[in-house]
Amino acid sequence: MYSKEVLDQINEIAAELKDDCVKFIQKMIQTPSISGNEYEMTEVVMAELNKLGYDEVFRDKYGNIIGIIKGDEEGPTIMYNSHLDHVDPGNPDNWEGYDPYGGEIDVCEVDSMDGTTKEMVECIHGRAASDVKSGHGFQIYAGAILLKLRERGVKIKGNFMYTGAVHEESGQNAGTRNMIKDTFVEKGLDYDAMVSSEATSLKLYLGHRGRIEYLISVFGRTSHGAQPQMGINAIYKSMPVIKKIQEDVIPNLPTDPDGEIEQASLSLNIIECKPGALSIVPDQCYLSFDRRTMIGETEESAMEVLQKVLDECAAEDPEFRATVEMKPDVDHCYTGEIMSGYKFTEAWKIKKDHPFVQACASALESVGQPVEYGYWSFATDCCVTAGHYKKPTIGYSGMQEQYAHTPYDKCRIDAIEKAMAGNAAIFLKASEMKKEDFKALEF
Repeated sequence: MYSKEVLDQINEIAAELKDDCVKFIQKMIQTPSISGNEYEMTEVVMAELNKLGYDEVFRDKYGNIIGIIKGDEEGPTIMYNSHLDHVDPGNPDNWEGYDPYGGEIDVCEVDSMDGTTKEMVECIHGRAASDVKSGHGFQIYAGAILLKLRERGVKIKGNFMYTGAVHEESGQNAGTRNMIKDTFVEKGLDYDAMVSSEATSLKLYLGHRGRIEYLISVFGRTSHGAQPQMGINAIYKSMPVIKKIQEDVIPNLPTDPDGEIEQASLSLNIIECKPGALSIVPDQCYLSFDRRTMIGETEESAMEVLQKVLDECAAEDPEFRATVEMKPDVDHCYTGEIMSGYKFTEAWKIKKDHPFVQACASALESVGQPVEYGYWSFATDCCVTAGHYKKPTIGYSGMQEQYAHTPYDKCRIDAIEKAMAGNAAIFLKASEMKKEDFKALEF
């Protein structure tokens, strides 16, 4: 067991390293890394890992970055995961005077950590400050705290493994998915639990819904725009589909029996038609849906609900023809690799009484942080470790979920030091767990 004296040093070292961590976060924000263009970001990250003294640092064939601190004694491997890519900053005029890639620091109005009030606090601004470049800083510098402890003679148990993943924002979580499926196997790596840096406002996050993108294709017949009665307008044929989904499907989507995760949802986000010319009646209309799923739903069961709508429309209208499918996804890595799959992520949840969650809660208490729990509204790379592989997984971060993907993207400076300390404490507490306590998730 790590002594209280060792755990007490965590906050002290975090305070010493805070300024360096802030500068590192600024440098990452100043380095654009939209999905598929993460190379420069990886160079910044690898340079920092090497500067801090990680025992092993490498890039895999997909462009993911792995940094490992090898323990002095046998113990579990805890993976800390952050994605390297970010969404487009959008119109710079919406950024209230901040440069999306500026990494500017100032005192500004920001939500309190519990989201109930506004406060004037020093923040760092820019695209991905909250999703998740600050998270890289928290996690990589948590490893730096462990290295400082090792310099002071503390024997580290187990392995601390940081992973920076490409293509999280693309929709199929392909960077983390292929890193675990291929790179870990090739390198002989494994992990016992995972900590995500996605925004949690210093709470422990324990799950989220799954996500699937479906494409409904409705077919008609072209005619001249001057003689629409001679054709079958695919847009008009789509209208009953939209109406049935809005009125019959959405209100009856499943809910979490524990009331912890938001209800499943279905959102029509894109409508396209072909040929798409003013003088011709369209014979194809495409409806793209964002479906958030509950635990227990599968790609097939969620699709069956949409197929039922199409069957009903066909029974009511002999001219109606349509298909439904999961949207395929092809991610082009900056290394030249191509990752093909579907826009799909798994739903998952870990129970509060799981030994790993209990260790994480004890860790936060050991560094003077309150223990609160939450669940994400959006999907994360946790879908791979928890949803697919059923590995113990939690989220812990100083970033705030409500600023992700917005032109108000920011991270509180006062949360950086706490998140560094909390992540380091989580590793030390988890490293004391027995192998059998890393129980596979059941849901």
